[in-house]
Amino acid sequence: MSFLRFRGSDRYLTNESLESAVNCALALEKPLLVRGEPGTGKTELACAIAQGLNLPLIRWHVKSTTRAQEGLYTYDTVQRLYDSRFDDAQVHEIRHYIQLGPLGQAFSAPGKVVLLIDEVDKADIEFPNDLLNELDRMSFMIPELREEVAAVHRPVVIITSNNEKELPDPFLRRCIFHFIEFPDQELLARILKVHHPDLDEQLSQQALQAFFSLREAPLRKRPSTSELIDWVAALRAAGISSVTLETLPLLGTLIKKEQDLQLLQERVTRRGNWRN
Repeated sequence: MSFLRFRGSDRYLTNESLESAVNCALALEKPLLVRGEPGTGKTELACAIAQGLNLPLIRWHVKSTTRAQEGLYTYDTVQRLYDSRFDDAQVHEIRHYIQLGPLGQAFSAPGKVVLLIDEVDKADIEFPNDLLNELDRMSFMIPELREEVAAVHRPVVIITSNNEKELPDPFLRRCIFHFIEFPDQELLARILKVHHPDLDEQLSQQALQAFFSLREAPLRKRPSTSELIDWVAALRAAGISSVTLETLPLLGTLIKKEQDLQLLQERVTRRGNWRN
């Protein structure tokens, strides 16, 4: 039996542990639950898997108000009632008012797809439990049509979490889990090179040194990989070819909380160096 294999992509650098987790989920056909601090590439991982396996990507961005039912299908009763007032010909055909959600689209797709369930922990605590049966059986019923939607090809399911709340144990048991560690300086330098291939080596090293120094400071929100990439882009756009640890330009690209900015400014005022 041959299995799909993931090796990263030209825009998404991986390590052995991440590739092993992805390939384990592919082999066992189980959802891959990915955790890590914001900005470490959890969402982009699903895009890279879709690209690497040459599969379509279906995204389901979870919000605090999202219900599991929305991922299966929605029935627009309001529109049907409105159409009935005008004797619309299609009002008697319920199918016109049924719209498949991301999970329903993944199940009904003619070929294998990658389904991203992004930030699952934003929703109510019951949200993951409500998906257990469908993710196990890979099918669900639409009572209004008296039809079952069943997956012809089991989708590759990638679930991301920012660890905002604990997920139920029954849900965790059904997933392959991987925690994305924050990149070390060597890997982050390679990531910068991918996004800024012609980046000057001196600016790269200076930016990385300042970035990791900031992450060591007692900030409420430490800057992430994506913010480093944006900061370097902003520096280059402004024509800045050199940065120092004492005075960092465009700091608002990296620091996003007023309290953190005040902390750094107070340190400079008291000690002349925000790193101390």
